[in-house]
Amino acid sequence: MPTTLITGASSGIGLELAKLFAADGENVVLVARSEGKLEELARQLRSTYPIEATAIPSDLSRSTAVEELRSELSRHSLRIDTLVNNAGFGALGKFAELDADRQRNMLMVNVVALTGLTRQLLPGMIERGSGGILNVGSTAAYQAGPNMSVYYATKAYVLSFTEGLREELAGTGVSATVLAPGPTETGFGADSGMGKFSFFQKAAMSARAVAKAGYAGYRKNEDVVIPGWRNRLMTTGVGFLPRVATRKIVAKIQDA
Repeated sequence: MPTTLITGASSGIGLELAKLFAADGENVVLVARSEGKLEELARQLRSTYPIEATAIPSDLSRSTAVEELRSELSRHSLRIDTLVNNAGFGALGKFAELDADRQRNMLMVNVVALTGLTRQLLPGMIERGSGGILNVGSTAAYQAGPNMSVYYATKAYVLSFTEGLREELAGTGVSATVLAPGPTETGFGADSGMGKFSFFQKAAMSARAVAKAGYAGYRKNEDVVIPGWRNRLMTTGVGFLPRVATRKIVAKIQDA
């Protein structure tokens, strides 16, 4: 039975993706900081579906997190067939004013841990000739983001990294897909500060809808999945504007 590892699995898009993989008959490894929420989700999935669900609490902002997670997988004799890099967070505010540690942690979770876990697990997939990577990015990847400069940059990295990786994996039997949602009804809005904006509230999709779109796209081996017609229109539209124009528009919208 295939096994899928999902980071940021305790809530939001990650939780919904865990349910979808489990419903499809795959064992799941649930990774997040909240041990209580993970254990409860694991119990729920085991009681609902004929699968195994393993909870591994981990703070991916720690420099040792990826190696510790690799050791836990080895200890449990778990072979990962699909890696879902969903964990991530943002912060609204000017770069020079936002807490430096919070911005460092953002880079660690959104970029370093994502890259490290992919590097740890991908060689085994290539050797077996099957498996895949589903990275959760954002429509923020398509333009610079004044007043959230680090967050937007991390999501640009996720998009570019996944697309490059996809080409490297051609012919190996291993896939790479990036899910790029716009505003979503998760804890992100409150945690980042974006939830106070009316455009975020009005445009937000449900976490379930976003997860279903990403899951379907991954199963179809799509390269980029952008859920929602508004988000697809926005990402297409920015391609017709000069980058100086798009960053000034974002700066005005996200006036912290």
